[in-house]
Amino acid sequence: MPYRRLPNTDAARIRAMRVAFDKGRVLPPNKMAYSSKTLLRLQKFLSDFDLSIQNHRKTILSQNKKSKDYNEIVRKSRLYLTHFLKVMNMAILRGDLPVETRAFYGLPTNDYSVPSLNTDNELTSWGKRIIEGEELRIRKGGSPITNPTIAVVKVRYANFLEAMNFYRVLVKRCLDDSEKINEIRKEVDEIILQLWNEIEATFKDFTEEKRKSECENYGVVYFYRKTELDKALSVEA
Repeated sequence: MPYRRLPNTDAARIRAMRVAFDKGRVLPPNKMAYSSKTLLRLQKFLSDFDLSIQNHRKTILSQNKKSKDYNEIVRKSRLYLTHFLKVMNMAILRGDLPVETRAFYGLPTNDYSVPSLNTDNELTSWGKRIIEGEELRIRKGGSPITNPTIAVVKVRYANFLEAMNFYRVLVKRCLDDSEKINEIRKEVDEIILQLWNEIEATFKDFTEEKRKSECENYGVVYFYRKTELDKALSVEA
């Protein structure tokens, strides 16, 4: 007798529940191979699980699309902030600005390197520091740095903050959906196990082939072991 294998993918879980539900929906209770109680649970969780899977897929697709847009916004913000600091350093090297200018942005006056802006946190922290530093320097009478101006840098930075917050909400929603699906999946597996046990118990007195055929009509999935498959193939030959 081939062995029974419970579904191990969400698509297989939905397919197994749907086949059994469609059978139970058209048969009177006394003709069903499983109980009316299981049918009610099946109806509820089939709908909930299917809807959760669809919503999760939509969220993932949206996240993937937004990820490309977000990466471009991050790149632009990093580019403008980095370029602003490089222009400032060049002005110091030319003697147009004093070395103390770097202190306004929280940078050491004896180091012309540009800080790392590789992570969102670094970009957030340094962006705020640079914008506030330049605005303070201008209020104290300093000449504005141009190409880019701090106003242009500020727009790019604001775009980054808005995109980051939106993207983080999207990522959290995706994680929440995954957790919800994991919880439902546990109950779905319990339902399918109960369902298949009831179906097999109904046909337990049938011959092996007849029992297998009837159970498969309700969505039960069987697999032959290698030895059984080899034997079946040799008989057919």
